[in-house]
Amino acid sequence: MTDVDRQTQLAREHRERQEERAATKRPSKRNTIIGAGVGVILVAGGIIAATTLMGGEDDTVAPGAAPGPSASAGASPPAALPIPTTDPGQAGPVSCEYRKDDSGSPEKNVGKPPSKPNTKLKTMTLDTNQGQIVIELATAQAPCTVNSFAFLAKKNYFDNTRCHRLATVETTGLGMLQCGDPLAKGDGKSKDDGTGSPGYLFGDENLGGIPYTRGTVAMAQGGEDANSNGSQFWISFSDENIQLASAGAAYTPFGVVTKGMDVVDKIAKGGIIPFGGDPLSDVRGEGSNAPKLPVVIKNVTLR
Repeated sequence: MTDVDRQTQLAREHRERQEERAATKRPSKRNTIIGAGVGVILVAGGIIAATTLMGGEDDTVAPGAAPGPSASAGASPPAALPIPTTDPGQAGPVSCEYRKDDSGSPEKNVGKPPSKPNTKLKTMTLDTNQGQIVIELATAQAPCTVNSFAFLAKKNYFDNTRCHRLATVETTGLGMLQCGDPLAKGDGKSKDDGTGSPGYLFGDENLGGIPYTRGTVAMAQGGEDANSNGSQFWISFSDENIQLASAGAAYTPFGVVTKGMDVVDKIAKGGIIPFGGDPLSDVRGEGSNAPKLPVVIKNVTLR
């Protein structure tokens, strides 16, 4: 999705700025954290290097304020999925392993997916109160991830759940909408938002297969907890997220948005509800900045 050399240089410069302006850092056990190594940036609470104050003496986002048009304006269109180098049918049978989540996270347990995935699934559609989002799936590259979503969707696991976190470039240095916590309130008040689990975990897939740029959809997990995917995921609306890969982050990319980026952009432009009235509370790991426009997933369908 980007020129690798140029993005690597930009990411390096970005991290250097982050280190200079680093906010208080502390580890977090939330299973939806996204970390970027040195100058770490996390999703759903935890550590983040403060890119919030770049470019002025006081550009801290006011409580409830929109992040501004820069969150998505002028962004590149979503990239296409890479073409598989081999026919998935020739790679032999795939067996997926889903293990019990013993982390103590609050959960909505609907059982475990079958070990044999359906490798013919091509799209995942999110019907939300803000509009429809259609995702082209990288089923050949991430069969167990897609298998998990197919299972949970059939169990109506995602129905009437809220996307609980909106990360904007102004507040976190990243641009993404995070969803999939079945217990999240998405109101910018609940400390437990971002900790919900389906009761099982599974391994990483397709790392490096799709860059984390605009339109990419990837799994969320603990920054130091590789192979601990559950049900939470994020949708990228900014090319800034490329820094995650350049810093060694490992978050399973399993698809790209082919319809509905205007919906995601609308949500991003709507701004955040800062946790506790302070957008940097998210930085300190005290809670999640929620989207000011409520985002409710009504139904998820895989075909």
